[in-house]
Amino acid sequence: MKISAFPKGDLDDIVNGKITVFQWIAQAATLPIEGVELYSRMLLDKGESFWDQVADCLDEHDLVMPMLCASPDLSAPDPAVRQREFDREVQMIQAARRISGPGVSVRVLSGQRRPEVGVEQGLEWVADAINRLVDVASELGVLLGIENHYKDGFWKYPEFAQRPEVFFDLLDRIDERVWFGVQYDPSNAITAGADSADFLDKVIDRVYTIQASDRSLAPGGNLADLKQADGTLGYSPLLKHGIIGQGLNDYDRIFSTLWNAGYDGWISVEDGVNSFDELRASCEFLVQARHRWFAGSTKVSVATLDHARARQGLPPFEWVGA
Repeated sequence: MKISAFPKGDLDDIVNGKITVFQWIAQAATLPIEGVELYSRMLLDKGESFWDQVADCLDEHDLVMPMLCASPDLSAPDPAVRQREFDREVQMIQAARRISGPGVSVRVLSGQRRPEVGVEQGLEWVADAINRLVDVASELGVLLGIENHYKDGFWKYPEFAQRPEVFFDLLDRIDERVWFGVQYDPSNAITAGADSADFLDKVIDRVYTIQASDRSLAPGGNLADLKQADGTLGYSPLLKHGIIGQGLNDYDRIFSTLWNAGYDGWISVEDGVNSFDELRASCEFLVQARHRWFAGSTKVSVATLDHARARQGLPPFEWVGA
């Protein structure tokens, strides 16, 4: 298992130019990690020269970028907007390949849950787009991972496929197993109103990458009371971001499930909302988990992905940083 870090706490400052991506990479290099997960708005429309500078900076600090966090809005009712979002996701696949080479993973999402878009119509649009994106990604040796997501910080509405039943329906419409999988986020399962370990049990055969975070209830908070009419929680002020392993997620059960499934892949820490020290503490928690569950292994392999590839006569996946 290798550990990556995502600049959750500094995301707005990086996107707005108060902190450069190069400064953040240098700061991240002080953490006990092997990689960083970057965000699409740091790279969008910057061009190959800038992407090469990012790659050089990563190399200078002995880091890699195993995952790129992208947020395509593929459920927009306007076909021109959907095409724009599709094209941007293609650009992010190309950027990730340029920076990291083959074996990198790029996140894909369903889009925003607009009230005027019905579930069936939205699922048709999203599944069609993802199936076409898989064709692009596979040609470049890039893995697509759909996250069980809540809401991109720059969106108006929550994730179209936030509710578990919609997420599972979407997965059922995408048969691809070699170049497409699930990017599992346990805390986002909680915000969708699900038990995060139960959710993992349902998707473990397709989990290829992981974002790790944790949530805690503020005094007076109760999960049952936080649920909205559709069964989701969202980002209630009573649901606090915090250090991994100190919140609502049952990480013992989560790691047991991962170990039993042969998951020894990348886990990206999504923390630092309260402080960089908390991000460090979350990374250190995963270092300890790596020793406990994976005997300190820093290889990168995902058995379910390799089994899917073997069924098609393909060799094991060669991950970035493996």
